[in-house]
This record gives sequence, C-alpha cells and structure tokens, in this order.
Amino acid sequence: MSQIKRVAIVGGNHGNELTGVHLVKKFQQYPNLINKSSFETLALLGNIKAIQEGKRYIDKDLNRCFTNQSLQNPQLSSYEDTRAKAIQQILQPQNQPFVDVIVDLHSTTANMGLSLIFCDMHPLLLRLGAYLTSINPMVKVFINQQSKEGGFLRSLCELGFVIEVGAVAQNILNAELFQQTEQLIYGILDYFEGCNQGNIPQTDSPLTLYKYIETIDYPRSDAYDGLHLRGEIQAMIHPQLQFRDYEPLNPGDPMFMTFEGKNILYEGESTVYPIFINEAAYYEKGIAMYLSQKYQEVV
Repeated sequence: MSQIKRVAIVGGNHGNELTGVHLVKKFQQYPNLINKSSFETLALLGNIKAIQEGKRYIDKDLNRCFTNQSLQNPQLSSYEDTRAKAIQQILQPQNQPFVDVIVDLHSTTANMGLSLIFCDMHPLLLRLGAYLTSINPMVKVFINQQSKEGGFLRSLCELGFVIEVGAVAQNILNAELFQQTEQLIYGILDYFEGCNQGNIPQTDSPLTLYKYIETIDYPRSDAYDGLHLRGEIQAMIHPQLQFRDYEPLNPGDPMFMTFEGKNILYEGESTVYPIFINEAAYYEKGIAMYLSQKYQEVV
C-alpha cells in the first residue's frame, strides 16, 4: 500500500452540526492532538457562513456541491458552490496531489450511535472499520455506494468517508458523543500511522456491514384536497420504530402511523435494517429512513 501523506478532518459541512464544528476548532487550537510523524493532518471547517448563522446551509446543501460538474462550472455562484470550490483548492494546493484521506464529521438526530459511512468496499477502509469495531463494538459500518454520485465531500478522494454520530439535536452539543467521536478520530489517525510504519493492526473477527438498499419517504398526499397540500406528510415514524436504527425491521412490522393512529406496515419480503430514521434534515429531501442489508465480511 502506498503511504498516506495528508489527511483532512472536516467539520461543519452542515453549520448546525456542532460536534464536528467544535472538534475541528479544538484541533485547530491544539494541532499536536492530531499531528503524526508519518503524515500531515489538516483540520478544516466546511460551511463557515452557515456555522456563523447556526444553519444547515445558506443557499443549498454544501455536502451535495462536490460533483465534478459543479466544481468545474464557473456559472454556479451560490455561497455553497463557491465554498465547495475553495475547499477543493485547500484539499489540493497548487502543484500538490490531492489529500489521501478525508474524514468528514457529521451529526444526526437519528439514533446512529457512532457510524462510519463508506462510498465503497475499499479494502483499506474495510480493514479500518474492522479495527475500529474491534476496539469499540459500538461502532457501525454503513456502505452507501450510491453516494459516489451525490456530490458528497467524501467522494472527492478514494479514502474519503464520514463519521456520523447521534442522536443529537441540531445546534446542540452532547458531551458524551463529542468525546466518543474524538476518541474515534484518534483511533483512525493511529491506524493510518501504523499502516505507514508497516504495523497494521490485525483483527480476527469478521466485520459486520450494513449495505444500502433504498430510501423510503413518508406517506404523502397525492393532491390538494382543500386541507392538505399535495405532497404533505400523512404519517409519522411509528413509535415502535423510532430510535431503532440498525435494528431489524421484519415484514409486517409497523413502520409509520397516521395522524388518526392507523398503523402502516412494512411490506417488504425480507428483514431489513433501517438507519437515519426520522432524521430532521431529511424531511426536505423526502427521506424518512434508509433501508440496509446486514451481512458479514472477512477482511
């Protein structure tokens, strides 16, 4: 494996996700915490204006602005499009190669605990996931290969990935999750340092993975009926499913509940594992949850 030379830790791509914001500020103030002998570590704030205003974004979601088409389009001039281009320049200074690793810090209102989100089944990332889950069994690994095309920051380099922590409300800090995320970052940096020094930690247990299947929207009205607008939400996450991220959802299990109290059941043919259940920021995106398949991988 080639040497890792530069690692970027990015927080605040969404300005109201404070765990990543304040961890990056801490690393900027105390760079010795993330300095390693074999590679350079950069701590970077993402959506600076949204951070200042306590919003997820100003004009559009920054974490959807990193497609090649958008980055190369000079006509796109929203704040986030401009900031995405600036971040790309920071991650690849003139006459230098792009950073080798992006660790993109996020928090969620869903009960995701400590989650790693990978774009693909890259062998090094899978070994990293196996190592991190071996030292902290609370860590989960989610593979979302569709996210390669979504303009996500992590898609800019082969070893880009997300740390997603929750449940924590927007614009709120949770000290326990903050500390757990910080320790997870130190474990990641230690692992890359070991890789560079030829001392790769070995794990015996297979890695449990959750692989993306599809997104599920809330039930919505088909047309304006004098009271409900077209596309208005008609049901909520069922109480039995709320905060049950990474737990099995079986055919016939309650999935949603209407405002009248009627259950809407899961009609799939096999057991799935929902994640990002009832994420606040996903209401505007038409996502009630992701469904995933659980399996084990020997790495």
